[in-house]
Amino acid sequence: MKTIFCSLVLAATFFSAAPAVAQPAASVEAVQMPAWVERGGRRTPLLPGMELRAGDQILTGAGSRALVRLSEGSVVKLGENGTLRITQIDRSTEIFRAALGVLQGAFRFTTELVGQKRKREVDIRVAQVTAGIRGTDLWGRGRKDNEVVCLIEGEIQVGAEGEAAQTMNQPLQFYRRVDAKTQPIGLIDTQQLAQWAQETEIEDGKGAARAGGRFAVLLASAADQRAALGLYDELRNAGYPAEIQPRKEGEQVLYIIRIRQLPTRAEAQALANQLKGKFGITEPKVSG
Repeated sequence: MKTIFCSLVLAATFFSAAPAVAQPAASVEAVQMPAWVERGGRRTPLLPGMELRAGDQILTGAGSRALVRLSEGSVVKLGENGTLRITQIDRSTEIFRAALGVLQGAFRFTTELVGQKRKREVDIRVAQVTAGIRGTDLWGRGRKDNEVVCLIEGEIQVGAEGEAAQTMNQPLQFYRRVDAKTQPIGLIDTQQLAQWAQETEIEDGKGAARAGGRFAVLLASAADQRAALGLYDELRNAGYPAEIQPRKEGEQVLYIIRIRQLPTRAEAQALANQLKGKFGITEPKVSG
């Protein structure tokens, strides 16, 4: 029994956050499920507090969002049905360097300038378009034969492979490429920007988990270990970071299947409501 329990704990924490003494170059701050991370050919649920490394690929499902924080203060948000690849990330020198690839979906990159002493060089590739960032706020989206990069604040160099890069330094300028053809740089209004921005924001009341959240949703309990493992595997394959907590009640051991790190009771209840009636879950409860 001890061996099995240890293996469950390891599976639940395989991609856990790094120790506080070594701040990761990138980490997951919030997740609106379902979402996954692929590393070394293995796919597991995306988990708040998880350290991210070069080569990792984040995937979001329908209605999902993810928020990633870089160690120099920038924030990357990924909307639903998106794929974000961390091609390069290096915090070991005086210049923070990163290369990110948005294979599909909407994203927003926001740099926090206040108190920053280190220089940064960040490139974001949206399908066939690359934006070189030197301190800015931008939104973009990659769809088949339709890439958009919109400048919110700051300055970027943007262009497709084989074409001269163009400078955007006016708020609400946007670059668009349709059917492999670059369109003239245009302007959008604040209403359009607000609509686009909602595609990448973590939504209130949708059961999003955040690093350090103290509430949990107890999804089910089982006296049979195989039944507990079956639900555990099903949830994790579907992009929900389920854990198993063995609990002794009298002479019996119960296996509690739960999801932790919900920031408020309301968000935990929202997740419980979402999962009720799915995966055989009948009466989920909020704990915390």
